[in-house]
Amino acid sequence: MRKVLVVAYYFPPMGLSGVQRTLKFVKYLPEHGWHPLVLTTNSPAYYAYDDTMLDELDSENITIYRTDEDITKYAKKRKKKGNTTLKYPSRANQVIRRALLATVFQPDSRILWKKSALKTAEKIIEENEIEAIYATAPPFTDFLVAHELAEKYNLPFIVDYRDLWVDNAFYIYPTPFHRSYAMKLESRILKKASKVIVINRFMKEALIKRYNHITYNDIAIIPHGYDPDDFTNAQALTEQSDKFVITHSGLFPDDLTPEYFLKGLKAFLDKNPNAKNVVEARFIGILRKEHLKLIEKLDLQKVCKLTGYIPHSDAVENLMESDVLWMMITNNIATPSRMYEYFGAGKAMIVCAPEGNIRDLADSSGAAYTCGVKDVASIAYGIEQYYQLWKHKKLPSVDAEFAQQFDRKSLTGELSRELMLSLSNS
Repeated sequence: MRKVLVVAYYFPPMGLSGVQRTLKFVKYLPEHGWHPLVLTTNSPAYYAYDDTMLDELDSENITIYRTDEDITKYAKKRKKKGNTTLKYPSRANQVIRRALLATVFQPDSRILWKKSALKTAEKIIEENEIEAIYATAPPFTDFLVAHELAEKYNLPFIVDYRDLWVDNAFYIYPTPFHRSYAMKLESRILKKASKVIVINRFMKEALIKRYNHITYNDIAIIPHGYDPDDFTNAQALTEQSDKFVITHSGLFPDDLTPEYFLKGLKAFLDKNPNAKNVVEARFIGILRKEHLKLIEKLDLQKVCKLTGYIPHSDAVENLMESDVLWMMITNNIATPSRMYEYFGAGKAMIVCAPEGNIRDLADSSGAAYTCGVKDVASIAYGIEQYYQLWKHKKLPSVDAEFAQQFDRKSLTGELSRELMLSLSNS
């Protein structure tokens, strides 16, 4: 097999959706002729952990190099404390922290990892016949590591954007100098990269618009996806339960909030008081304190079920146990990875998003009710429509052929082709 160095600061046992894309690429690359060697960290400062995800790589004999102390040390610490999650900061604290870190660290606070990452990576390259480098971001420090290694060892490298860099609406640049510096870094890396990969067309167009030296053919779109194995292994309910379950999976970072959904749910229940005994709004993941207070304020404690952070396999089981899956997104910049897992689950969806590519994508599934992000009345209406369909066992399901295009096995095949092209073009 050809060998590729995968630079990924975020990697299991770190949890949450940010690691899923990389994990699945690493899992399926051997089926396409590439043996990945992963460069990552052991940093314990993270919101959530899922030690079970590493089990997916056992049969593939994947080599993982970590720049810090032995991973088992951190695993034992977390087990001793009796939890797998750290406190999720409030929105205000998150913004303040980002502003402070952005003042000192560029492109991000993970720049402190760069020195040890390069040292470990050099050893990996010198001891293995590495033919290409793949780096995923954020953090964009990963791109800097890949760029320096590619320059030193004359290797092709691919950069994979899970989010935008300079044009990210949630990144804070304290001064024009900070923004200009980030632009120079990004421009330099894009000039040298063998290929740029993004998750949707909006991101591709944003990069082409900003940098004149980037052409349409320089950028490939490989969307997020879902792993069929996850759903094959899930214990799906085969019979209709006595509960009408609406589920949200994932965090509410940045400007995401369950506020409008909860208000829509409240409006629906006020109109249909008999539904209170059968409706369950399930939240998979960590909620902020302000969200918990809102649930109490709207008197929805008996309706809402909060799982907290759970292993990914358990989260998939929860999706399969649900009747309707709900999500929101406030812009068209980055398609949330949870949407593709919803496609994999095949369930009816409520998607609250602005008009644009995300709404269009959801509508194409054949099983989505879409509306505005803050349109409480429309959310209440969507819940009621699905509730009536549920009672008559007529809920829609995602078109199987539509969902198949987001199979992570085939998406990894696209990445493999880009890696091969990078070799031929180097």
